[in-house]
Amino acid sequence: MKILITGATGYIGKRLIPILINEGHHVVCAVRDALRADKTYLDDEHISIVEADFLKPETLNSIPKDIDVAYYLIHSMSNTSRDFEILEAKCAENFKTYFDDSKLKQTIYLSGITNEENLSKHLQSRKNVEELLVSNTYALTVFKAGIIVGSGSSSFEIIRDLVEKLPVMVAPKWLNTKTQPLAVRDVLAFLSKAKTNQELYNKSFDIFGPEILTYKQMLLEFAKIRGLKRYILTVPVMTPKLSSYWLYFVTSTSYKLASTLVDSMGVEIVGKKSDINTILNIEPITYNEAVSLAFEKIEQNSIISSWKDSMVSSGRLNTNFHKYINVPKYGCFKDFKQRNILDETKTINKIWSIGGTTGWYYGNFLWKLRGYLDKLVGGIGLRRGRTHISELNTGDALDFWRVIFSDKKEKKLLLYAEMKLPGEAWLEFKIEDGILKQTATFRPRGLWGRIYWYSVLPFHGFIFNGMINKLVSI
Repeated sequence: MKILITGATGYIGKRLIPILINEGHHVVCAVRDALRADKTYLDDEHISIVEADFLKPETLNSIPKDIDVAYYLIHSMSNTSRDFEILEAKCAENFKTYFDDSKLKQTIYLSGITNEENLSKHLQSRKNVEELLVSNTYALTVFKAGIIVGSGSSSFEIIRDLVEKLPVMVAPKWLNTKTQPLAVRDVLAFLSKAKTNQELYNKSFDIFGPEILTYKQMLLEFAKIRGLKRYILTVPVMTPKLSSYWLYFVTSTSYKLASTLVDSMGVEIVGKKSDINTILNIEPITYNEAVSLAFEKIEQNSIISSWKDSMVSSGRLNTNFHKYINVPKYGCFKDFKQRNILDETKTINKIWSIGGTTGWYYGNFLWKLRGYLDKLVGGIGLRRGRTHISELNTGDALDFWRVIFSDKKEKKLLLYAEMKLPGEAWLEFKIEDGILKQTATFRPRGLWGRIYWYSVLPFHGFIFNGMINKLVSI
């Protein structure tokens, strides 16, 4: 079969693709920017990459009309626009209009559980999208999931941050809200097994784990699994804004996403029972098992995707990477350094392992201080880390940077700064003729941008010198 994945660079999309490939299907990945697609896809004859933005119907002609099954995984969890509901609705309308004139047999949409009368804005938007995707041409199958638990999922990483950093938590009352967490492996099983199953055509199903837990219970169970003793006190007086700041400063989430989560966490996410588990022969695992499996993946360093690599975690970057891959030459300040390389393979491996738990090789306390300062002024700080300890792909989050270009064959890595800055910044590593060239570029915005550059200039001398010296040392 020929299968379309929208949201192919997202948390679920990246995990679903290899499952479908292993089943022998041809997968068409629709992405807004081809630079963000995994480079391994380019060498796989079973994968096609097409650039398509569902907000711009004129770009959709690149998608083949002979698609058999489409997965609709487009979400804007923390879109900066206040009109995200309108944007999500427009995407759904453009999708339906395009495929109403095609051979598409089935669309499978992953949504959220929406059984309460008073829904958050994002859950209401998910519900509206479901209604907009209904078609007389293709069949629609909707799966409504609650909290998704798995290595790299936003829920898992936020809970992990809270549990591992806070022995005692004074938390908002929404921690007593009930939910039904579902393992990401079960989400993928529902999605992959549903294709062309006519018993599921034009139907909607809630999918959820076997337990109803409060967020407080999830935190305490997580702590128990990790062998940690934690105490939680819930208070009724914490406003949504204070709750958002609480999540923002303690966890790796952005403030936008924290606000979205707080808005949704006040709504009970308890699913309605159906026969979907029997139809697809799936028995969802418990929360305890889901967390344990997630840590197995982390320990094996085999995390396929992370929410931190999605644009949801971005502090400032536009989704069009082409705009940032050409580092400006004029009107910029630059710090350029180069060194002869003693062992090229070792230097390349060091470059591709930079940041995260490895650190920045020199002056790590200053990098951490810069992260703390960024967090204080509303930036993303250093807490995102990195998904893989030794691999970097275009689009990955790397502390407070975003990977704009990554190619070991070309021996080039380009990062774009997502911290709060009065301007724009790039950091490039490139190897040519046995020489490592390291360039920090800053394009200032107005007078404050110039003041900022000169204020940090004294630190650049030893930070960037120390870093490049470590990268070329044996």
